[in-house]
Amino acid sequence: MNIPVLTIDGPSGAGKGTVSRAVAKKLGWNYLDSGSIYRSLAIAVLKQGVDLENETEVAKVAQAMTLEFDCGDELIVKLNGEDITPQLGLESTGNAASIVAAYPGVRRILLQKQKDFRRLPGLVADGRDMGTVVFPDAEIKVFLTASAAERAQRRYKQLMGKGIHANLKLLTNEIEERDRRDTERKTSPLVMASDALYIDSSDMTLDSVIDEVLNLIR
Repeated sequence: MNIPVLTIDGPSGAGKGTVSRAVAKKLGWNYLDSGSIYRSLAIAVLKQGVDLENETEVAKVAQAMTLEFDCGDELIVKLNGEDITPQLGLESTGNAASIVAAYPGVRRILLQKQKDFRRLPGLVADGRDMGTVVFPDAEIKVFLTASAAERAQRRYKQLMGKGIHANLKLLTNEIEERDRRDTERKTSPLVMASDALYIDSSDMTLDSVIDEVLNLIR
């Protein structure tokens, strides 16, 4: 059975998550936020008191965990039925995620977990290697990006709107550095699939990006 998949890859801050969730919601398709996968595993490992250095035990946790993604106005991630969304951004979660992500056995398990989200009526998968590594056979692929300056500006407005002081120049530098790391890393680097549609959202509204993606599917 051919289950349609739309992959939306691109750098951090390009709007992948917002666009992906909106499209999945409008289509009534399943949604995969691949960026939460390793952080969710880290939370599961920490909750169960498993030694982060024990690859075998971490792999067991990875195999047993279940994940759900709810596409509301804000993403809600459920681990084994429990809402863990507030914990995803914690520094302790990020540190633990970087440890478990280094295990080849764990990566194989989580790759299959991502593939298992491919269920009827279809899937919208958001990440950095969805169209190149996880779903290379996806019928519809999008590479969504924006200039580093524009992504920094968006992040700056977001932080200031929450009452968090931010430095625009520093944010721009951090985004440029992250782009460099993502494109140069050996494992699953950020690259555009040869058959993906390139969308630069720098001068586009969110609605126009969503419409362009929906038109591509229709």
